[in-house]
Amino acid sequence: MCLAIPMKIKKIDGFLAVCEAKGVERDVSLFMLQDETLVVGDYLMIHVGYAIQKVSSQEALSAWETYDQMV
Repeated sequence: MCLAIPMKIKKIDGFLAVCEAKGVERDVSLFMLQDETLVVGDYLMIHVGYAIQKVSSQEALSAWETYDQMV
């Protein structure tokens, strides 16, 4: 089973971004979403360091609520 984590874009530099979730920042590759228009503040689903899908803020919040219930 694979698990993607929703993260918010804090900074973009080409195909790299700094993303944040729950106070943790990570460098993320945007290569797989190169055809998407991405801006600071967008939410992405991140899997092993790669952004795989753009999601709404509500979808990101809903995912985190589910993850928190699992813990």
